[in-house]
Amino acid sequence: MNRTRVSRRSFGKLVGAAGAGTLAAGALGGTRAQAALVPIWAATGTTATALHPFDNAMRTFMQARHISAGQLAVTYKGRLVLARGYGNDSPETIQPTSLFRVASLSKSLTAAALVRLAQDGKLSLGDPIGKYLNLTAPAGQAADPRLAQVSLWRILQHTGGWDRDLTRFDPVAKDLVIARSLGVPLELTHADVIRFMSGQPLSHDPGSYVSYSNYGYLLAGRVIEAVSGQPYETYVRQKLLAPMGITRMANGWSVARHSGEVGYESQYTGTTVLDNSGATVASPYGSFSMRLHDANGGWIASAVDLARWASAFDTGSPILNSTSLGRFWAVPSPTGVNDNGWYYGLGWQVRPVTTGGTGRNTWHTGSLPGTYSIVVRTYHGLSWAAVFNRRDDESGLTYGDIDSALWAASRAVTSWPTHNLWSTYLA
Repeated sequence: MNRTRVSRRSFGKLVGAAGAGTLAAGALGGTRAQAALVPIWAATGTTATALHPFDNAMRTFMQARHISAGQLAVTYKGRLVLARGYGNDSPETIQPTSLFRVASLSKSLTAAALVRLAQDGKLSLGDPIGKYLNLTAPAGQAADPRLAQVSLWRILQHTGGWDRDLTRFDPVAKDLVIARSLGVPLELTHADVIRFMSGQPLSHDPGSYVSYSNYGYLLAGRVIEAVSGQPYETYVRQKLLAPMGITRMANGWSVARHSGEVGYESQYTGTTVLDNSGATVASPYGSFSMRLHDANGGWIASAVDLARWASAFDTGSPILNSTSLGRFWAVPSPTGVNDNGWYYGLGWQVRPVTTGGTGRNTWHTGSLPGTYSIVVRTYHGLSWAAVFNRRDDESGLTYGDIDSALWAASRAVTSWPTHNLWSTYLA
């Protein structure tokens, strides 16, 4: 997308214009009088003195990057021990239950939906995607015959054969190019993207190379719909989230906000992909289509919701049996574990751990304009989820540093609280 910088002061005006009539009072873009009602640094929710290293890590991280809204949830041995919302000169109070876009953390839900369908005997993960989807190329183009070898396993493990690094083309971020090529209007549909990509050659033989593919998860979402007979979001909420007691999570919207959802910030603007107007918009509000990203990056959630969702992958899961759980952690064949000691499972990055026995650390991050998120599950029974309402700022500091910061905070904790906050924050 074409991007230009926008000052923090101008950002409120852009968001206000983008969301006129849809953003709640007190949202980003509100008046300075509204902002003055909230302290410069404000933390809400429940913690314990022993867990102050987590609060300190979040404050240091957010203030260095001028992040106005963040959230953290921490579990220990299955208990929710910390649930916090953080406001940093924020025009709205950030609660532990506020909703944030979570970007690619959405992939674990999509993978789980396909695995659940396999668990219920509705499909086999070895099935080719062409069994469920029409992969016909546009007129005058031929589909790559290797598409017949792209299985559900392979799209979930990012070994389908597409490589955005080689082609410099991520189809979920090239709306304008695809619309012009097909002669269709914006906003694109999933069918538009699939038709365009069905005429593009694969970069690798399926199964031979790991390359992160948002498009593969877009396809997975459509398979879920084809097999279940339900909209993607409906199936996930009914079959996966409701049994976990998660009621707030939903697919987000490109401009309007759900009740309780935060506003998003970026130093950039871009050209809208929601229509053919060519209008310049604040990057989080129309430079990409949340509808198009549903299965690869479209969910909104609180950190508490994400921590609860992470527990669905523990032994004794109410939605996934032991055979299904094993599928998530299977090492891709023949690519195996990479040189950095980890591999991509099904919707999770996985690092085998041998210290103190055997186990694994699993995690994923998410990033979109206006969003940075991370979920970590450790081999020794500790998990956390953190979300923020921006991913870029004038400091130039990396947002990936939150990973090491939260690991350091966890190691600084010498005793863990015995309380359990699920009943307080999950309902």
